[in-house]
Amino acid sequence: MTVEPWTVKYRPGTSRDVAGNKTAIEKLREWIDSWSEGRPTKRAALLYGPAGVGKTTVSEALAQERGWDLVEINASDKRSGEILSKIAGLASTQSTLFSKGRLILLDEVDGVNLREDHGAITTILQIIKDTQYPLVLTANDPWDPKIRPLREACLQIELKRLGVRDGLPLLKSILSKEGVKTTDDALRFIIDKDRGDIRSILNDIQLLSGRNRTLTMDDVNLLSGRDRTESVFEVLRVIFNSRTVAAARRALSISDLDQEMLFQWIFENAPYQIPKPDELERAISALADADMYFARIRKTQSWHLLSYALDLMTAGVAVAKQTPTSGWVPMKFPQRISSMSRTRMSRDLRKRVGVAIGQKSHVSARRAQQLYLPLIRFAYEHSPEKFEQIAVWLEAKDELNEMLSAELK
Repeated sequence: MTVEPWTVKYRPGTSRDVAGNKTAIEKLREWIDSWSEGRPTKRAALLYGPAGVGKTTVSEALAQERGWDLVEINASDKRSGEILSKIAGLASTQSTLFSKGRLILLDEVDGVNLREDHGAITTILQIIKDTQYPLVLTANDPWDPKIRPLREACLQIELKRLGVRDGLPLLKSILSKEGVKTTDDALRFIIDKDRGDIRSILNDIQLLSGRNRTLTMDDVNLLSGRDRTESVFEVLRVIFNSRTVAAARRALSISDLDQEMLFQWIFENAPYQIPKPDELERAISALADADMYFARIRKTQSWHLLSYALDLMTAGVAVAKQTPTSGWVPMKFPQRISSMSRTRMSRDLRKRVGVAIGQKSHVSARRAQQLYLPLIRFAYEHSPEKFEQIAVWLEAKDELNEMLSAELK
């Protein structure tokens, strides 16, 4: 069963529904409205800011609330001068037949590769000069030297990351509609951890609240060890949807996730993202081989084998999948990581008890747990007086009571 992603379900219908960046959105709205009085001095606007702040969403909402056509082109996909000239050039000069107007959106102009995309910058500058309709460009890094001519030709508008003041009401409203109970502390943690990236925030709260319809600090603490160079969901999307070895390998370059942590994410989600049994069999076989390489590396420190493990768990999985997933299938948090996070306090407590026993018995903490904890547990259950004597002697009465009462619940 497919589930609608919250990033789609709760996409703003108008620009006033967008959380945060009110001043920037009003500036863009005024510039667009100024076209009704003739072409303004700046015929293009450059929306810039980090990924996930809503650059594309704001543009789409402004077109939708006016009943305009939206001509949207991702400059990182279709960025040669010839293609841009045919698509964006025609869209900027030809009149509309049925709608009230048109908004042209060129996404990710900072993705232009001057070595491969000869003429792209020149063509975009010509489009800006000739356009009869508002033209919006977006960029993550507006200070990239190669797009300096575009920056100078545009009205520059910065969109900032979602903050707690605007983010809390939005997230609480969404979770209320979904019947999810939460706390302000948990939501603040996610906003901070995802650095105001609204796409990642919505993906995270949908993932973490899916099991028990709750979102608490215990749930969001599962994210505490995750790197944010790139959302883990984007990394997995690249792996499960790549059609070439080179494309799948790119997943490693856009994330700083620990390699074995990434392995757990891929292993957990493979059965859901790869629908055909024979393709899943090949993917799991590649992951099994990768796991053997990781085990060999841990045992012998043979780090020259790492490249084989990484290729198997990324490219091996990618080429095994030939059938696209039907609809949107949400990513699932690895159960092994989830379980380890939930039992971290218990394991820490058990380790402290082992250290206390080891100091009295002159053995290692691990050996103490193996040899003596079963006997202490037996005394705890069958001879409270004897257990009391042992606990006092070990100087660990509180820790033993806490540990054993939790384990024997």
